Amino acid sequence: IEGNLSRNELEHIIEAHLYEQKGKALNNFESTLPAPQKALANEMLKDPYKLDFLSMAGDFSEKDLEDKLAQNITRFLLELGKGFAYVGRQMELTTPSGKSYFPDMVFYHTKLKCYVVIELKVVDFMPEFVGKLNFYVAAADELLKDEGDNPSIGILLCKDKDSSVVEWALRGITTPLGVASYQLQEVYERTLLEMKEQSAKNSTSNNND
Repeated sequence: IEGNLSRNELEHIIEAHLYEQKGKALNNFESTLPAPQKALANEMLKDPYKLDFLSMAGDFSEKDLEDKLAQNITRFLLELGKGFAYVGRQMELTTPSGKSYFPDMVFYHTKLKCYVVIELKVVDFMPEFVGKLNFYVAAADELLKDEGDNPSIGILLCKDKDSSVVEWALRGITTPLGVASYQLQEVYERTLLEMKEQSAKNSTSNNND
């Protein structure tokens, strides 16, 4: 490998960079969760989520992404982190009037003691996504949450996001929500290549000094 760094070393650098991002996903936990749960929720959420175990060729839909994650649920749980237990996908949440809604994926967090609703988007963040996720989390509180459970949390996973737009969209929302991006296999490999090239440039520069 150029720059005297092995692939494993480069991957370690990327992993360290991603670890630094842990807890930096945008959220409104500060104003929506009590102190003990707030700290743990911030630690639980990261950005980006590394989905390099998925290979999504060309254009793909939210259902395609959801299908792949469900097929690789063990890997996805490992990426989400400790405490996540898979409850189901497209769970039917039925209102008293009989109307049904189907959130993408539902988990239970054993340390936070709450349900976590995850919505998937294959496009960049848009403000209107917050309203839908807010509804699903409220529905989970009404229909899934048991006595002793903490308030449910929503996580929106998008292709990318504008921090200002996310912050404005979350302003005034009283349901605990977080917004993060994800990296697929192709993006991860491109990042690896870019870091390898940068390492080679740095090595060349040092040799010329």
